[in-house]
This record gives sequence, C-alpha cells and structure tokens, in this order.
Amino acid sequence: MQNYFQSIKLFFKRFLIVLFVYQICRFLFYFFNRNAFESISAKGFLGGIHFDLSAIAYINLIFAILHLLPGNFKYKPNYQKGLKIAFYVVNLIFIFTNFVDFEYYKFTGRRSTFGMITASGMENEIGGLILSFLMEFWYIPLVAVVLGFAFWKAIPNLKTSIATSSSKLQLIKQSGLFLFLLAFVFLLGRGGFQKKPLRIVDAVNYGSINQSAIVLNTPFCILKTIGKKETLESPKFYTESELNALFNPITETKPSGNPTNKNVVILILESFGRENTQRGQTPFLDSLIEKSLFFENGFANGKLSIDAVPSTLSSIPSLMNNSLITSSYAINEVYALPKILKDNGYQTSFFHGAFNGSQNFDQYCKVAGFDAYYGKNEYEGPEAFDGRWGIFDEEFLQFFSGKMTQFKQPFFTTLFTISSHNPYIIPEKHKGKFPKGTTKIHESIAYSDFALKRFFETASKQDWYKNTLFVVVADHTSAEPTEAKFKTNVGKFRIPILFFDPSNPEMAGKNMKNLQQIDVMPSVLDYLNIDTKMISYGKSYQSEKDFVVYYLDNIYHYISGDFYLAFDGKKSLGLYNFKNDELLKTNLIKTEKAKAIEMEGFIKAYIQSFNERLIGNKLTIQ
Repeated sequence: MQNYFQSIKLFFKRFLIVLFVYQICRFLFYFFNRNAFESISAKGFLGGIHFDLSAIAYINLIFAILHLLPGNFKYKPNYQKGLKIAFYVVNLIFIFTNFVDFEYYKFTGRRSTFGMITASGMENEIGGLILSFLMEFWYIPLVAVVLGFAFWKAIPNLKTSIATSSSKLQLIKQSGLFLFLLAFVFLLGRGGFQKKPLRIVDAVNYGSINQSAIVLNTPFCILKTIGKKETLESPKFYTESELNALFNPITETKPSGNPTNKNVVILILESFGRENTQRGQTPFLDSLIEKSLFFENGFANGKLSIDAVPSTLSSIPSLMNNSLITSSYAINEVYALPKILKDNGYQTSFFHGAFNGSQNFDQYCKVAGFDAYYGKNEYEGPEAFDGRWGIFDEEFLQFFSGKMTQFKQPFFTTLFTISSHNPYIIPEKHKGKFPKGTTKIHESIAYSDFALKRFFETASKQDWYKNTLFVVVADHTSAEPTEAKFKTNVGKFRIPILFFDPSNPEMAGKNMKNLQQIDVMPSVLDYLNIDTKMISYGKSYQSEKDFVVYYLDNIYHYISGDFYLAFDGKKSLGLYNFKNDELLKTNLIKTEKAKAIEMEGFIKAYIQSFNERLIGNKLTIQ
C-alpha cells in the first residue's frame, strides 16, 4: 500500500500546485485589468478558489483515474514520464486561457467563454491581429513562458518503495480508496453538495456585482460553455395577459403628419464611449453635439461591436451570453429598420471598412433586409489599408459620402467605423497631429473624430445633405476607462447618442431621458412619420417611457428613471439611485423595497417576452 499512498500524495501535490498557479493567474488578471475595477475585496479572491477547485477537478478527473487506478503498472518509469507530460500539457493549455483575458477582458467586460473564443467572423483579420497582439503585449507571452517553465519544474515525481507486489486484500483496499477519492474529485468539480453544479452566475455570491470576473477563471467559463449553443429558457413569471400588461414589445407608430421622406444616415462609431467625448479628443463630435438633440444618458446594449448592430438596426437587445448574430437565433425573421424603410420606398445600404464578413455583419445585413453591403472589397479610392482591420476611417468615409451621391432619394444607410479599434493604428501621414490623451485609444479616437469632420465637410456640399437625419451612436464603451464613474455597471455602458437634422434647428438641445441603441429604430420611424407596426424592445425618444436594459456577466441590468437594478434572473441583487450615487456605493434594496419590487416585476416581464419571442421566432408581427 505504501506505493499507492505515494501515488495518492503525488496526485494531490500536483493538484495543489495547479491551484497555486490559478491564484497567480487571478492576481495577474487583476493587475492587468486593475483600471476596470473601482475596488476589490478579499471575499472575491477567496471565493475564486471555489471556482478554481471546480475547474481543476473537472480538467484533472482523467488524471485522478490515471494516478489512482489500482495496479502496479502505474509505478513503471515510462508510465510515470508519460503521465507527467500529459498532466503538464493539458493543465498548461487551460492555464494559458486565463492569459487571453489579461487583455481581452478590457474589451468584453466578462471572462471568455467557449463561444467567444471560437466565434466566426474574424478569419481574415486573425493573422494580422495575432502578430499585432504579440508585438503590443509582448510581456504577456513572456510571463506565460516563465510561468510555464516554473510550473514544469514544480511538478513532483513519484517516489516509490522497492516492493511493488500487491496482495488481493491490498487491491480491494486500493479499489475502495480509488472510488472514494474519485467521488471526492468529482464533488470538487460540481462545486459541492448543492442541488445544481456550480454555475458562472454563482460568482455574484462572492463579492460585489462588479467583481464577478475576479471570482471566476477562464477555464471554468470555457468548460461550462463547451459544446453549448446559446439556447434560452422561457421563464414563466407571468400569464400572457399579465405579461402584456407589464411589457408588450408590439409597437405602433402614430404619425403626426405625412412621411417626411428624409434620408437617414446612421453612423456607428467604434469604441466612442461617453468617457472619450467632451474631453478634448473629439472637438468635431463635441461641436456636433451642440447642434443636435443629444441624450445625456445614452447607453449601449452590449460590450461588443457585434452586439450593437442588431440592437441599433432591429431594436433587439443583447440579453444572451452570445451575440444574436452568432447565436442559434441568428436567422430568425426580423422586421428591422432597413426592411421597414425599404417598404416605404427607401434605398438601403450598409458600410463597414473591415474585411468582408468581419463580425458576420454581411450575414446580418441580409437578415435585416439591406439592399447592399459595402466592405473592404467594394472600397474604391486611394490605398488606405491599415494592415490589420481594413480601410482607414478618413478614406472610407469619403468613399461613403461619394456613394450616397449616387443613391436615389430617399435612402437609408449605415456606416460602422473601424479605426478606433485596437491596435489603434492611425495613418503615417497623420502621426503627431492628434493629442495622445491618457490611454492608448485616445489618439485613434481623435483621428476618427477628424475623419468624421472631413465626412461632414464633404457631405454638407451635397444636395441630399439638408434632407437628411443623421444618427450618431457609439457601438460600446472603450477598453480602459480612467474615471471611477465609468467603471461601474452603469458607467461602463454609457455612450453618446445624438440626432442631427441640418434643416431642423429645433431638433437640438440636451435630453435627460435614458436612451439606448434599441431606441434608435422606433425613434427614427417616429421622426420620419412612418406609419408601421413592429416588434421593438426599445421606445421612441418621444415616448414617456424612460428605461434601458442591458446584460453582462449573467446579470440583467435595468435602469428606470433615476434608479438602477441588478437582477440575476431569479432575484434582485442591488438597487441604486445612479444619478445621486454614480459610484453605486449605497445599495437601497432593503430601504426602497417597493421600488425594487416594481422594477423587478418589469424586468421579469421583459426577459420573459424576449426569450419567448426569440425561441418561437416571433420577432415579426404575423
């Protein structure tokens, strides 16, 4: 039995070494993303051990069997050598997935899942982006090599006694221990004796809502999502009549006059979070804000570019871990803004200067009903490839303006900029012309603002200009906010949203209504006096309703008036007056019970409606 006990000891020594490496990874994750967290707690770090144990146990279940299986075969040198190498390689691969989120988390706001890592739509860019990543973040692969080397050196070897024979009684005892220890490892994997195995959403139980990413580890999130398509469950909070009384997405516009037949141009600006405007980096956009109807409390629906397109163009929120575009519901029928306007005589088009197929935007454009898609392949103009993503904003926006002069009016078109995306490349001819700012993105934000200025200068000379409504909206906030108020679960979604009509000076001023991307579609249709009926999870800017809803880290975030509620799908986690308490320091869930109950009722109805309609492919009115 002595050798068998040595084998047991060896496995758990190796197990504990992996656990220690996971703690190093958690500290490194926090170090590289410290600007994303206003504060941290010991509870978050300690709670993370629970998730680490689960991930490590699942990953090493096969190694538990190979270490603990009764029999003398496992004491042979070649077996032990192969076992050590396999243990090292498998665990190192999973350990290195944590390194992805040392930087990627800044952009997504959540730990990577299997779906995020394997998502399509980036095939053309991946080569250049990997090279760019290795050059820009050279210290991360360096740390990985050092940690990988130290990990190998730390893995102990088996120390066996001379005698290797086992009696029948010893084999029975070993078999009993084997089953007991295997059950123990499995129990660690499921997270304990609780009714359901440990889930990603359970991270909120170990700290503030904003600290889930610190509690979690990337291997755990990958393991929990491997092979799983985005499949929604339909909660039955309410009967159909109760549901419709609380929230009904069927929206009917009520025109105050004849259709205006104005052209519509939607400009989706890459990473132009609220924290990047009105601070010196965006002089043109700041000046445009002064001439526009500007929504002081504008919000994104997601943290990724791929979330912004269906939200803005189809009024469909991002209430899943995967984007709608890459989910199993991607080809659901929708009555989106381009289809509605096309039915009203508009020519429709979508422009994106990246590689064709990037982010699967071309696919969604077909679903949404655009007449034409213009990507890098369709670009005509001076050489302006940035070497990574696609065509620089300045040249692509000029191409965009030129194309619009060829369109039959009225037209509806959307353009998505790219130059303010990581790695934040600006043309050589413009280097040194723009303020560097305080973070990596600021110089490229300033360049994109310059490109936007040039576009409006060109557009203002065209005959279609004064007959056009311009909608400017960011896709999401940027990766590294510097101010504390932009690090909260409210602040990290704040974006500029503005409506500009050069022929309507009354369409100006600051509006304090809570507005987000899903409100763009009903707002545009309202402004154009288009008579239609549609499914919309947003509301018009002219509506008396004052709410926004978004989703992150398995938490639903709901804002109504001055209040913000965090809801995990079953219970409310926190209630805050975000306008008086912008850092979300004071949880009012116990002192404002009536408000919490009211808001929870609405968000439950909103979730149920969204899930039922997405599952049933009922995003159009039959």
